[in-house]
Amino acid sequence: MFISKQNNIKWVRLVIATVVVVCLIWAGIAKYDIPVYVFLQNYNCDLFKWFGYIFDGKVWVIVFGLATIIMYLKKTYELRNDPTTHMRWFNIKFLTKDAYTKLKNSNAFLVFCSLVASGVVVEILKFMIGRARPIFFDEFGIVGFFPWTFEWAFNSMPSGHTALSFAGLVMLGMLMPRFKILTWTLAIIIAVSRVAVGAHWPSDVLLGAFIGMVMADFVLSIVRRIK
Repeated sequence: MFISKQNNIKWVRLVIATVVVVCLIWAGIAKYDIPVYVFLQNYNCDLFKWFGYIFDGKVWVIVFGLATIIMYLKKTYELRNDPTTHMRWFNIKFLTKDAYTKLKNSNAFLVFCSLVASGVVVEILKFMIGRARPIFFDEFGIVGFFPWTFEWAFNSMPSGHTALSFAGLVMLGMLMPRFKILTWTLAIIIAVSRVAVGAHWPSDVLLGAFIGMVMADFVLSIVRRIK
């Protein structure tokens, strides 16, 4: 979305998109979050609850982390007789370069990097923003922000499920364009499900989706340009 065919970030488009997203988030917080949230409650279902388990951020990271390790071991085994790739297990610099050389074109590695980058950004913003989750509105009619806390109840913005799902699925869509419609559709459904099950406000998932998209573009741009 924000990356060119030459793997460069389209900064003008990114800046414009950022301004639009910020305005939409502001409008959501000020007026639209509650009515949209209440409306989507009518569509809560068991499938959406299962989505919460299946597409949890930890699941994403574990699955693609293991896939990355398996891919690295596979390539290492295939090149076991190549004298230029003999392992130096206690040389961190060599291991890092060796892993990058073998994995930079691996879909699993690119998705994993996108997930990790998104996860770091999400956790920092959750801590800084400290938005109360919708459960407080459901039970007490309370909404608001309580920044600088790691408490789950005050870590609503941005949505981690949405951010990592968009990071992984958008990356997969870029790597496998023929599945792009499918990956984007699934990502959007996951985002909507987070509101429907009462875990997040609409603006939470909007910010999460934006973070996931941007991190996927940045990771792809950086990895493909590093020699």
